[in-house]
Amino acid sequence: MTLAPYPYRESHLFDRLQGPSLEYLLGTDHVGRDFLSRLMFGARLSLSVGLSATALDVLVGLLIGGISGFVAGKYDLLMQRFVDGWIAFPGLLLLLTIMSIVGPGIPQIILVLGISGGIGGSRVIRGAVIAIKENDYFLAAEATGNRRVRTLIRHVVPNIMPVIIIVFSISLGGHILSLASLSFLGFGLPPGSPDWGSLLSIEGRQYMEQAPWLALWPGLCLTLVVYALNMFGDALRDLLD
Repeated sequence: MTLAPYPYRESHLFDRLQGPSLEYLLGTDHVGRDFLSRLMFGARLSLSVGLSATALDVLVGLLIGGISGFVAGKYDLLMQRFVDGWIAFPGLLLLLTIMSIVGPGIPQIILVLGISGGIGGSRVIRGAVIAIKENDYFLAAEATGNRRVRTLIRHVVPNIMPVIIIVFSISLGGHILSLASLSFLGFGLPPGSPDWGSLLSIEGRQYMEQAPWLALWPGLCLTLVVYALNMFGDALRDLLD
């Protein structure tokens, strides 16, 4: 079941580049496809990829930052130098380079966005783990002879969940924006996918003078969603901090 009025690939060639009307609420594109339907399918695609990439992002950040802050010593020193080197590369340039190697596709872009974001964001989780280690319950768990793995799982991870939730909520908007940027440049999802970046690049950029709404609607949707997610993340941080 879908709320879209038409299938997103259904063409009506006699109605190409029509403006907003009662039949096509947001107009049609260059081959007569209903633009509202394409935006709605694009929202589902952008959000699903963004959520998957963000979940992987948090997992990678937890593995790298959590273990690094918990173990400390030489391992922490080596991991942080690796993270420093990773952060030193320009983010979009790094994503473009990796995507040009692995090729477009949903699994590829989820892995690339999730792993690259998790490495860069691991420092936040590492800082939270180091702060936890100063608390009395952590010292008590160490003194009673708990295994380090058990201490990490039972006492550290549950107590940094507010930080993990905040990192997830703030990273989600960034991954949706990164997906749109890569798709706009032709390195994101496969051709024909109606995600917002592709709509901006193909329909919006090429037909901007003839049909400006083709660039307006996906740009507006992208702006509102990323803004709302960032505001939600900031509010959640103020609430849980």
